Amino acid sequence: MGRTLIQGLLESGAVSKSQVWACAKTQATCDKVTAELDIPVEVAYKARVPEAGVILVCVKPGQAAKVLHDLNDAGVREDTLLISIMAGMSTAQLESLLGTANPWVRAMPNTPCIVREGMSVICAGKHATADHLARARQVFQAVGQCTPTDEAYFDAITALSGSGPAYLYLIMEALADAGVRVGLPRQLALTLVAQTVLGAARMVQHSGRHPAALRDDVTTPAGCTIGGLLMLEDGKIRSVLARAVEEATKIVGHLAPPPASR
Repeated sequence: MGRTLIQGLLESGAVSKSQVWACAKTQATCDKVTAELDIPVEVAYKARVPEAGVILVCVKPGQAAKVLHDLNDAGVREDTLLISIMAGMSTAQLESLLGTANPWVRAMPNTPCIVREGMSVICAGKHATADHLARARQVFQAVGQCTPTDEAYFDAITALSGSGPAYLYLIMEALADAGVRVGLPRQLALTLVAQTVLGAARMVQHSGRHPAALRDDVTTPAGCTIGGLLMLEDGKIRSVLARAVEEATKIVGHLAPPPASR
């Protein structure tokens, strides 16, 4: 995701290559990303930290304590904006782990950022201003849509839009399999499903109408669509999807590591 965000920023013209550096855990990854993005990517990055105006922290929650300790040890300036995409890590936890008064913005993007169709949400930490939030928003708008929201919603958002692409991929796979079951070539079935999902999403975005109203447009009396919908309702598709989001939300709440002793 860090690579995707940097690439989006470069392609949008929000930053130039001379303004960006990155780090990774292994030299092999550093070499690969350097070749792809033509920016410096290093394992040892501490010397760069004091000059950074914005730092994107794109690591797993279990790595948070070490990374933030390293940033503090490297002499991160207190006016440097830090942006986290870590699931389950609140701004209060991030501020506590870093131990400074730096402005933090917490973000939750999703993988469609790779194709510039991401959905990201952001919220400001204790020391972040409206200007900091605007700078963070610029980062995520380079790879899709971004909206500020209350941090209280973040676990649910992580389970819905963060994990959501995986749910939709499973549904798309199942629909394509169904197409094969009724005689379609697999690639044709997958093409039909992918474009249908994309088109339906665009209809919701651009029509301003409720999905139920759009569904009714397709559902003619005594037609095939109502037959298919009844089978989906018999399979309790609504409750299954709701339970999936509910279960994922519970798990997100347990992702953050316990507080590290200082």
